Amino acid sequence: MAVEQEIVLTVRNLSKLYGPGCPDCLSLTGPEAGTNICPRCHTIVACNGVSFELESGEILGIVGESGSGKSTLVRCLYFDEDATSGECCFSAFGDGRANAFAQTSQARRYIRNHLLGIVYQNPLMGIKPHFTAGGNVAEKLLTADVYNVSAIRQRAAALLERTEVPLARMDDFPAHFSGGMQQRVQIAKALANNPPVLLLDEVTTGLDVSVQARVLDLIKEIQQDLGIAMLVVSHDLGVIRILADRTAVMQHGQVLEFGLTDQILEDPQHRYTQLLVHSTL
Repeated sequence: MAVEQEIVLTVRNLSKLYGPGCPDCLSLTGPEAGTNICPRCHTIVACNGVSFELESGEILGIVGESGSGKSTLVRCLYFDEDATSGECCFSAFGDGRANAFAQTSQARRYIRNHLLGIVYQNPLMGIKPHFTAGGNVAEKLLTADVYNVSAIRQRAAALLERTEVPLARMDDFPAHFSGGMQQRVQIAKALANNPPVLLLDEVTTGLDVSVQARVLDLIKEIQQDLGIAMLVVSHDLGVIRILADRTAVMQHGQVLEFGLTDQILEDPQHRYTQLLVHSTL
């Protein structure tokens, strides 16, 4: 008998608009309209009614071409951007039904610092190049209210070792690291607070193929060992195929198709998904 997994993150009808907005923005944009720019007020509808649930220990893939809204979705979930409307609920916050988007800035900081980790496409968005590798991990621990210096040092060393950053370089500055090693430092930092949810935004883009493969292996190993739920955003179906249990396909701010990754990639139902899959064959 299958064990029912806990839902750690629920997102309902998340929308994000850039611009003045008008009553027709959501109805005049999207895949059927062929644009995410409102023809009346020229507002950009980056996300339009995005909904999904993320289970404990699951990797959920979000795939789509540039401009589909997938990275905006991640930025809203991490509070880098303010969602225009919608709900976001974490099982570990409040009663599991409190809308994180409607919370005070203090409560949002708590969620960001204690319940979330993020790995950006550009490592220098997630780490400070003039902090040491260990110092970057320490920064995340301090925001999660860990203040014991010895505990911080031990945790940083363990995470850097886990992400294959040589401990001999723990006190080196990431400004002198390769892109692949900077990405591994960023992953170590994202894991520092032992978050139930990890957000990954185009984490292999710009890396050499061999480095990409190792980073993907590392992410998969971490997920299997720690059971962290992950939301993986990528335009690369190869990355989604390797990592994701389920996949959502986005275009012009909307989710077009949602299902098991194998199902989506082997038997896509929506015409856009079919084109996306066939273009990578």
